[in-house]
Amino acid sequence: MRHGETEWNREGRFQGALDSPLTALGRAQAVAMGCTLTARGVTPGSHPLWVSPQGRAIATAALAFPGAPLRSDPRLAEIGMGQWSGLRRDQIDIRWPGPPEQDMFALYARCPDGEAFAAVWARVAAFLADLTGPAIIISHGMTSRFLRACALGLGPDGAADMPGGQGVIHHLRPGHAAMIPADGLPATGQGANPL
Repeated sequence: MRHGETEWNREGRFQGALDSPLTALGRAQAVAMGCTLTARGVTPGSHPLWVSPQGRAIATAALAFPGAPLRSDPRLAEIGMGQWSGLRRDQIDIRWPGPPEQDMFALYARCPDGEAFAAVWARVAAFLADLTGPAIIISHGMTSRFLRACALGLGPDGAADMPGGQGVIHHLRPGHAAMIPADGLPATGQGANPL
């Protein structure tokens, strides 16, 4: 699961290691994702709940599964955005002019002082290697894409083909991925810049 919509997601700001609070929609998405999983028998009682240590992921977990024990792991944190943290795309284009990328991966690759894709891949691969069984994982837009590509055995380039969005659950098992919308809410940000 990706965290629910934040104020900065709504404003189009790159968050990276910074944080902003969940919007009303983001809080509703968190609750709906938790209800969707619970209705399918997937709970922190049946699967360990792993979360990024960042506030937006922790807030999502607390709303999705109130009172459940959280296992936080820094390897689930969002990709570092370096000098772009907290900025909107229009601000980036003024200060760091470049080609008008249609591909968000090309945009992220040129982020000054940003975390390299190889570093994100290494940490999510290490996290997955340490898992001992099925789990509920709450992370972030870019990190989730690398995590899912790694879990599916696609290699780092496969992350670019992973779908995005908020208010959806990505169900993975060996060789198979399915996207499950949260019951009762429209997903947001499908295929958009994960910010």
